[in-house]
This record gives sequence, C-alpha cells and structure tokens, in this order.
Amino acid sequence: MPGSPQSRTGRPPVQRAAKRPPAPRPPHENPVLRLYLRLRRAWDRPLTAYYLIFGGSALITVLGLVMVYSASQITALQLSLPGSYFFRKQALAALIGAGLLVAAMKMPVKLHRALAYPILAGAVVLMILVQVPGIGMAVNGNQNWIALGGSFQIQPSEFGKLALVLWGADLLARKQDKKLLTQWKHMLVPLVPAAFMLLGLIMLGGDMGTAIILTAILFGLLWLAGAPTRLFAGVLSIAVLLGFILIKTSPNRMARLNCIGATDPGPGDSCWQAVHGIYALASGGLFGSGLGASVEKWGQLPEAHTDFIFAVTGEELGLAGTLSVLALFAALGYAGIRVAGRTEDPFVRYAAGGVTTWITAQAVINIGAVLGLLPIAGVPLPLFSYGGSALLPTMFAIGLLIAFARDEPGARAALALRQPRFGRKRGTGGTGSKRSPRSWNTMRRRASAARSSGER
Repeated sequence: MPGSPQSRTGRPPVQRAAKRPPAPRPPHENPVLRLYLRLRRAWDRPLTAYYLIFGGSALITVLGLVMVYSASQITALQLSLPGSYFFRKQALAALIGAGLLVAAMKMPVKLHRALAYPILAGAVVLMILVQVPGIGMAVNGNQNWIALGGSFQIQPSEFGKLALVLWGADLLARKQDKKLLTQWKHMLVPLVPAAFMLLGLIMLGGDMGTAIILTAILFGLLWLAGAPTRLFAGVLSIAVLLGFILIKTSPNRMARLNCIGATDPGPGDSCWQAVHGIYALASGGLFGSGLGASVEKWGQLPEAHTDFIFAVTGEELGLAGTLSVLALFAALGYAGIRVAGRTEDPFVRYAAGGVTTWITAQAVINIGAVLGLLPIAGVPLPLFSYGGSALLPTMFAIGLLIAFARDEPGARAALALRQPRFGRKRGTGGTGSKRSPRSWNTMRRRASAARSSGER
C-alpha cells in the first residue's frame, strides 16, 4: 500500500535534522601585519628606550673593541709596539668609561644640573691650556691635545661637547621655567656667545671636525627650545658663512672638500685616504673577508683604527657588518629622540636631545666621510673608534640617556616590578610555615584556572 515508508522493524524512519551550514572561518591574518603589530606593541613598551640605549651602546662598544684590536695590530707593529697595544689602551678607557656610565646612570637630575657649570669651566680651562707652549701638543697638525705623561693624552675639546650639552640644557630649562624663551634675546644670550667661545678655542687648534659637531649640538638645543624659523635661519647662515671662510682659506680643507666622491688618488695622492676607504668597503662583499683579514690596514689605509675604522669593518665583516653598525646607531638615535619627546622635565628634554644630536651627527659625519659622501672631517665614530678622550665623555653621555630613560613614569614602575626581592622570608611548605603574599596569589591563580577547566 502506498504510504509513508516503513523500516524493517515497522517503525517510521527517524527524521534527521538538516545539516547546518558550516560557520565561516575567520580570514587568515596577514603574517606581515601580525609581525608589524607585535613589533609595534613591543616598541611602545615603557622599557623599550632603556633597553635600546643600554643594549645598543654596549654592543657598539664591544664590537668597537674587537675592530680596534683587528685594525690597529699592523699600525702597532709598524711603530715597534706590541700588537695589542692600542686595544689595551682602548679597553682601559672602556673600563673607566663604564664606571662613568654607571655613575651618570645613578646620579639624580639635580646633580647633573649642578655639574653643568664645573664641567663647562673645566673644559674651557683645559682648552686654553692646549694653546700654552709646553703643555699643549699637536697631533696630525691639530693643536688640540694635552700630554698626561707617557703615552697618555687628552683632547679637551671632546669634553667641550658634554659641557655644552649639560650647561645649555640647564640654561634653557631655567629660562623656560621663567617663561623667558619667548624673547629671542633670552634664547640666544648667553647660549650662542658661550658656544662661539668654545668654537673659537677649538678652531685655534685647527680642529674643524669637532667644531662642526659642536655647532650641530648648538642647533639641536635651539631647535628643541623652539627657536623661530627666522632666528634659526639667521644663526645657521652665520655659521655657514664662517665655515665657508675657514674652508676657503685653508688649502688642506679645500683638498678634503675636493675628495668627495673621488675614485682616484689624484695628483700628489691628495685623495689617498678617501679612495682607499672606498676600496676597503668595495672588497668586503656581502659578509666580508673575515675578522682580521683586512688588506687595506697593512699600510694602505691611514688611520684605520680611528677615523676610518668603519671602512675596515666593511672589509672584514662586509655589508652585513656595516648594516648592523648602522642599525645600532639608528636604534640609539631613535631611543634618544623618544626619551626627549616623552619627558615633561625641560632639562631632561634638552639634555637628551643634545646628546642624541651629538652622537647622531658625529656618526653621520664619520660614516659619510668613509663612504665618500662628505669631506673627511677627522672625527671618530662614537663608541667605536679608537680614542679614550672621545670614549669617556660619550659613555658618560650614554649614562645620562639611560638615567633619563629609567626615570620615565612607566619605565620606573616596570623596573620596580622587576627588581628582585632580597631579604624576604619565603615559606618552606612545611606545617606552620607562613607563605609570602606572592606565592599565595600564585596559588589562587592556579586554583582559579583549575576550576575554570572543569576540575573539582
């Protein structure tokens, strides 16, 4: 009989529910976007600037020690000195500089401000003594050194950079507190005359490179102080005019200017150093010839362990090594800008901005000269090149940045949570033992997790 279909047992078949359409799967997130978001979250953490400054400067200094040892061996042997002579002196300077870094890192901001005037006065006195016969001495044609006895020398102009940063930051901060920076005369006086005094003492010794760095620090401070465009352009025009006159009246500086982009040593080998720096970089390839295997340092490249150590780095470590150095300096510069931009203390903002301008400008001028993009200014690569006089104030300045980065509200709270809790009694787990609040909170979290998973 026609009717509803019957099963073998005589019961009507079970009506099965219609299948639900599958739930739409969430679209796969772009891995590049996910990586970008993760890096951005890590970048915005409170301790990012602290770790970048501390880790970046430490890596640059350690890599610099390795490259100083590699690049200076031949020069030391040519001078009948032990192969590790320059490395040992640089290592001693780095050890002293580490002490200065820690001291600057532990000092409160008030003490930094109190040291501004003594450091400035000491730097001025030392730069005056450089010009006194019998005290000052000339190195490579520049009268900018004082002999300390034996093989130790000091270059006071390097400490002039630190003095201008601290003193200028304190001066501008005090004037900002009194609402005086809105007047151009208070913005320029006495900052610009004092900076020109330091520049004059430096130029008496013929050190054009250090004078350029000091000028960059001055403009950095004026920029942070909010100098009007007309005022900024006026001071910049005066500086450019003075620089043009100083370069035009010096055959040596004109020869350096003519070596920009040179590919041939030229008549009289006037561009020998610039060209052999390019040769060193070009022969390094992607990963270099190997640590210690440089050819140019065997007497072909002058100042291989000081001004042109970046060229030896490119020859021995290749493009990968040079890009790593550039990345470290870029991270250091970014962290300094971040510290200066996030603080509410005007002194911290000016000091952090001044130190960042100093290190970044000096690195750009040194690397630009090695690449043939800028004239050879004779300035070392910060934290990297050989030279204790340059290393000591730079490491103290890095200690300033670290102290400022740690003093940010978010960073201070994060560091307080990560400090080890010494001297607290912890429970042993036996009967009658008293557990610490931290362990009790941990047990509560574990118990809550167990209950949420269905356990009883």
